[in-house]
Amino acid sequence: MTARLEGLEVPLHRSLVEPMLLAGLPRTVALVLWTSVGAFAFGLHQIWVLPLGIGVHLAAAAATRADPYVLDIVALALGAQKRLDP
Repeated sequence: MTARLEGLEVPLHRSLVEPMLLAGLPRTVALVLWTSVGAFAFGLHQIWVLPLGIGVHLAAAAATRADPYVLDIVALALGAQKRLDP
């Protein structure tokens, strides 16, 4: 039913339609995660935070691999109103 018209196609670069990832995570999530892990591990000398940060990173990267927008949806759900107002 849909006929393609010649000359009306525009090539898009892959970076325009895919989210920007940093080590498998969305850039903002990776920066917040590793900044806070670095502050706890190196600033407060809580070395036990490093394996925890690696585990959180691997879990979030696996979730992002399944759906690139899952962490955006989680952020929206956490910020959403918890009850319905009449």
